[in-house]
Amino acid sequence: MLLAIDIGNTNITIGCIENDRIVCEARIATDKTRTSDQYGVEIKNMLETYGCRIEDIHDCIIASVVPPVFNAVRSGVFKVIQKRPIVVGHGLKTGLDIRLEHPAQVGSDRIVIAVAALAKRQAPIIVIDMGTATTVEVIEPKNRYMGGVIMPGTRISLDALTSRTAQLPGINLDKPGNIIARNTVDAMRSGIMYGAAAMLDGVLDRMEEELGHSSTIIATGGIAPYVISLCRHKITLERDLLLQGLNIIYKMNRPQNT
Repeated sequence: MLLAIDIGNTNITIGCIENDRIVCEARIATDKTRTSDQYGVEIKNMLETYGCRIEDIHDCIIASVVPPVFNAVRSGVFKVIQKRPIVVGHGLKTGLDIRLEHPAQVGSDRIVIAVAALAKRQAPIIVIDMGTATTVEVIEPKNRYMGGVIMPGTRISLDALTSRTAQLPGINLDKPGNIIARNTVDAMRSGIMYGAAAMLDGVLDRMEEELGHSSTIIATGGIAPYVISLCRHKITLERDLLLQGLNIIYKMNRPQNT
């Protein structure tokens, strides 16, 4: 069984994968103050809670966009499973032809999602990931990863709105009703959610105009189901792209004796 971990800015996603099937998935908060021992104990407890036995884990792969947390998690994992994880980074085989000015600078999560998208769809593909940030990636035929855009995530936009306006309350990011709202809470929800959808539609229009063709569009991330339903483009929801991509990259790079 493979232990796959993605360290994001808000959450750390932990999954166990066996025979290409995700058998358990959990999330813990990303905390820069935790030690490797604390992360090790929390990961161990989380796996056991979901019925994944430590002795069944034969290897681990980690992707991270949070350098201060990465070493603590990697050390914590080693203490639990006694194996050094494979780390997603420059030099690892991904199957992508990365057409960026500085390929080593691209976030590992963006690469992992692109790999998973190509396993599910034929290029050209545009992949949206709606997490702490919202990223939109372009993948052209022959596995050419062309880059994309990084925008503030929907939750960040809401937090900025409520923290900088004294009279606006905190709200949940539920699906709004009419765009023209009749009270403050609904007006905030409508503005955030329809605003995110309109921003995506605008970016997608400009990308396809620049590319000169349409693309298959897929989306992942916790907030994606609520936002893409408000978009005018046809966007297919794909869950668990990060864990699926980590599994694919692991199989490309696993030690020969595994």
